[in-house]
Amino acid sequence: MGASVGNNSNGRRRGGRVRAGPMHEINVTPMVDVMLVLLIVFMVAAPLLTVGVPVDLPQTKAQAMSEDTEPLTVTIQADGTIYLQDTSIELPEITPKLIAITQNGYDERIYVRGDKDVDYGRVMKVMGTINSAGFRRVALITESETGL
Repeated sequence: MGASVGNNSNGRRRGGRVRAGPMHEINVTPMVDVMLVLLIVFMVAAPLLTVGVPVDLPQTKAQAMSEDTEPLTVTIQADGTIYLQDTSIELPEITPKLIAITQNGYDERIYVRGDKDVDYGRVMKVMGTINSAGFRRVALITESETGL
């Protein structure tokens, strides 16, 4: 009958303690928690980033258009102030600015956002100025009607 004098095969050392090996697993629960919080933050913040100049748009029943790139917008506020993106601009300055932007390779539709209280003639004057500069892809932006 033989007896072994060295290490026991059950992992015990002197004193009866079990030796714990190194942990080989990563706890992903905290990482998933952080990612879900970030997802919620971005879902809430994303719609707030799309509107630059506050304007009260008219409503329509048309379907929303999907767009992959950031649109080029010209906004007309109720007091008649014109904005190109977020920058205030005068009507005669629109054409040179748009030409400068399109020379850098911009080939998308130009959106005109007119406040519902602004004079229709003012909106048409802005659209006519953009159209006379050679831009043919000009569209009006509206809000969809609620309660439909």
